[in-house]
Amino acid sequence: MSSLPFELAAATVQGREHARAGRNNQDAFWARESEHGLAAVVTDGCGSGVQSELGAQLGARRVVEGALSLLGLRMPVDSPEFLQRLGADVLCFLQALSGELGERAIGEALLFTVVGAVVTPEHTLVFSAGDGLWALNGEVHRLGPFPNNAPPYLAYGLLKPGAVSLKAHALRSTAEVDSLLLGTDGVSDLAGLAEVGPLSQFWSEDRYFSNPDALRRRLSLLNRESVRADFPARRLERVPGLLSDDTTLVVLRRQQGRA
Repeated sequence: MSSLPFELAAATVQGREHARAGRNNQDAFWARESEHGLAAVVTDGCGSGVQSELGAQLGARRVVEGALSLLGLRMPVDSPEFLQRLGADVLCFLQALSGELGERAIGEALLFTVVGAVVTPEHTLVFSAGDGLWALNGEVHRLGPFPNNAPPYLAYGLLKPGAVSLKAHALRSTAEVDSLLLGTDGVSDLAGLAEVGPLSQFWSEDRYFSNPDALRRRLSLLNRESVRADFPARRLERVPGLLSDDTTLVVLRRQQGRA
């Protein structure tokens, strides 16, 4: 394993509206470390796809495994070729899936956004294809929204070569990185809720890293329906969960005392 001085927390929760419509959580995340570095990704399947969770889950794993494979080949993350080769690898994988599942699978299952990061002892790279959110050392950056709520899905490259590529957003010396958050577009909604508090809690509070289930429980509680008494009207009111959309985040922070 690598000796990177970071700890990680990650979780996903089904959005209120997806639960109400009887649809699955179409978000996914994956993170893994190797002797060469760490890769982490959050993905969000296209809302109109009947099985978008399939592409999101498989795509998240493929992006991470593809990135670690490139690191194993000594491909530097600060080279423009890194994201080019990573995107090509993922598209090749999606092409093989569409060949097995049929051409309709592209629209029904293989459209998903990507927000990811690759961390090596030397450099940290943040990249995306589509909407979402990322925060580096407390500085928050939103991706999108896009016209007609149509983000550029990576799988569009199967229909028109070169239509979409993985885009680099930040390349920093890893020594300068203290915290990093990757989120789907549901995290953009989360960040705007006064009841939740600042996003900084997710990288500053120890509980999210000391208990591997703490982050998931926090998101689940935020999205739990409750009942409130309206005493003047003498009735009970149902209060919906706060998160209308599927919400997924991966958080890295530097371990205390580690340079």
